[in-house]
Amino acid sequence: MNFQDFLQYVPNIIPVKLPAVDAHLKMAPKERIEGLKNLDLNAVNPRIAAVMMLFYPKNDETHLVLIVRNAYNGVHSSQIAFPGGKYETTDADFKETALRETHEEVGVLPEKIEIIKEFSSMYIPPSNFLVHPFLGIAKEELSFYPDAKEVAAIIELPLSVFLNDEIIIEARLSTSYGANILVPAFNIQNHDVWGATAMILSELRDVLKITFGGNS
Repeated sequence: MNFQDFLQYVPNIIPVKLPAVDAHLKMAPKERIEGLKNLDLNAVNPRIAAVMMLFYPKNDETHLVLIVRNAYNGVHSSQIAFPGGKYETTDADFKETALRETHEEVGVLPEKIEIIKEFSSMYIPPSNFLVHPFLGIAKEELSFYPDAKEVAAIIELPLSVFLNDEIIIEARLSTSYGANILVPAFNIQNHDVWGATAMILSELRDVLKITFGGNS
């Protein structure tokens, strides 16, 4: 979608009712579904993080940025994610966390990003994080400067590809839920995107499809 056309739809995103768990379940590993339905956040006392779902123009077309995390000894090693990270007590709110971490991880200045809407929070059991996703837009082409300590690569995903149902697959993976299991995923530039990132993407897709109607 042309970015100027996309901008015309942005105000219509704000009033859309978030589908929340209904959207998350579409891309949830079946081993995780019961936990999603019966989650008691008070019992797990999660750590807090925030991420940025950032749209921007590239060659006049609308794109969404994702990152490939570096390999490390942890549960999210080498996974596809949104720019973002842990809430710090110096952050005024979760929105500031998302902006700060986006700057730290991919080099986009906070003043270049307009926050449009907060989406439904997502609990990640393996790391005990509650993640707050924010939809943001940058109205100019961006140059990314990934933090070499955390980011292995940048993925620039065209909106037209993101909204294409052909990227939805089942992938056989080894996860924290078990070895060699089938999980719903998005195939994005030869990466299997699953788990929390896929579930957040699922809600974003649903909201965009509602907003665009038949014009995507």
